[in-house]
Amino acid sequence: MRALTWQGPNRLQVDTVPDPEIVNPKDVILKVIMSSVCGSDLHLVDGYVPTMHPGDILGHEFFGEVVETGAAVTRFSRGDRVIAISIIGCGECSHCQASNFNCCDNSNPNSPETELAYGYTCSGIFGYSHAFGGYAGSHATYIRVPYAEVNLFKVPDGISDEQAVFVSDAVPTGYFGADQADIQPGDTVAVWGCGGVGQMAIRSAYLMGAERVIAIDRFSDRLTLAERMAGAIPLNYETTDVHEALLELTGGRGPDRCIDAVGMEAHGTGIEEVYDKAKQQLRLHTERGVALRQAIHSCRKAGTVSVLGVYGGLMDKFPMGAIVNKALTLRSGQQPGQRYAERIFQHILEGELDPSYLLTHPMDLEQSPEGYRLFKHKTERCMRAVFKP
Repeated sequence: MRALTWQGPNRLQVDTVPDPEIVNPKDVILKVIMSSVCGSDLHLVDGYVPTMHPGDILGHEFFGEVVETGAAVTRFSRGDRVIAISIIGCGECSHCQASNFNCCDNSNPNSPETELAYGYTCSGIFGYSHAFGGYAGSHATYIRVPYAEVNLFKVPDGISDEQAVFVSDAVPTGYFGADQADIQPGDTVAVWGCGGVGQMAIRSAYLMGAERVIAIDRFSDRLTLAERMAGAIPLNYETTDVHEALLELTGGRGPDRCIDAVGMEAHGTGIEEVYDKAKQQLRLHTERGVALRQAIHSCRKAGTVSVLGVYGGLMDKFPMGAIVNKALTLRSGQQPGQRYAERIFQHILEGELDPSYLLTHPMDLEQSPEGYRLFKHKTERCMRAVFKP
C-alpha cells in the first residue's frame, strides 16, 4: 500500500509499505476514505517529539470502510462506514471504565518512554511516535485499528464524508475543551487559536451555554471563519493588546473560561516570542507558552483555563503565581472522543454543528507532502488538508 512517511524533521515522502494485518482478535482493518492533517502533527514534522523513526506513518484523524475484522469483533462488518477516535482506549481498565479513555492503561505497549517523562503510562495514539505506542498512522491506504469495538463508531446516514472525518479528532477535541471548561449559561469564553480545534471549541462553547465567545489568532482568514461560521468575536493579537481588549469586552472582569487550542509551538509578539523561540531551539525548554500564559493571565478570578493544545515537556516562565492567587482551575488532556462521538453525531444531524467547512484542501494521498507544506505555512488559506488514498 501507499503511505506518507516521516523521514526526519520536515522531510516527508510517500512510500510503498506493507499492508497492515490483524494481530489481535479485537482488531479491525480499515480502508481509509479520508485522513486529515492536524496541528499536533506539526510537532512531529518539526522534530519536537523525539521518538519518531524514519519510515513511521503519520496521521491520526480519519474515517474509513471496514475490510477485515478480528475473530472477537461482532459489532462491525465488512463495508461499514466508521470513524476512529485518534486516542486509543482498551475499554477495560479503570480509566476507560470511567470514560477517561484518554488515560487508558493498556493501549500503549511502549510504556517506559511516557513513564519516564510523565510518571505513568500514557494512552496510545495513532501515528504519534513510539512513545505513544508506535502505531502506524492513517495517511495510508489501509490502517489497523486495535480494540475496535471501543474506538470505532458507525457513521449515521445523513452525515457526509466531509463532516464525518473531523469527528475522529478535531470536533471531540474542541468539544472536550469546552466541556472541561465547565461553561455555565451566560459565560464569556475566550479561545486562543482558530485552527480546526479552536473553531470546534468555539462552536461547542455555544452549544454548552456560552453567551459570547472571543476568538484570538493572527490570521485574518481564520478569524473571519471564527466570526462567520462559529459566531465568535475576533481579536488579532498582532494588532491588539489581548489582555486590554478582553478586559474591555468583559467590563474589567475578564473571561469566565479560557481555552488554549494552540499548544507547544505558539506564536507571539515582542520579546516573549524571541525568548521562547531561542530557548526552544536551544532545547532549554520544549514549549513556546505564550498562548497559555496569556490565557492564565487574562482569565477572571476563580475562572477555569482549559488546555487543549498539545504540550510535550517543559515550559519556562510558567505563571504559577497567577493560578494560585486568582484561584484558577486548570484542566487539560487529550480528548476522550469515545465519550462524545454519538453526541456529536446527533448535533450534526440536528444542524447544530457542521465541521465540514474545516476541509479546505482535499487532495490525493500522493500530494500529501504538499498538503503538509500548505498546512504548516498557512498558505492558500489552508485550514485542513484532507487526503483521499
